Amino acid sequence: MRKSLIVLTFAPALLGIAACSQKTEDAAATAADSAASDAATNAANAGDAVAGAANDVGAAASNAVGDTADSLRKAGEKASEAATDAAR
Repeated sequence: MRKSLIVLTFAPALLGIAACSQKTEDAAATAADSAASDAATNAANAGDAVAGAANDVGAAASNAVGDTADSLRKAGEKASEAATDAAR
């Protein structure tokens, strides 16, 4: 009888601990899933930022090459004009 009383006294407490443990486990799994999702989103955003920066660098380099080519063409025209004037 005494053992039955002890079991009946502690059984609800043990069930409560088991239920809390399951809730904690579920919360931890949800937190891990959320963290993984956030990490994937952040990685995708970082990749997009790097791609955008690479495009910006490419456009700037292209513009610089175009500007240099224009400057060289103008310098060549001036040199040609100066040579023509000197030959007269």
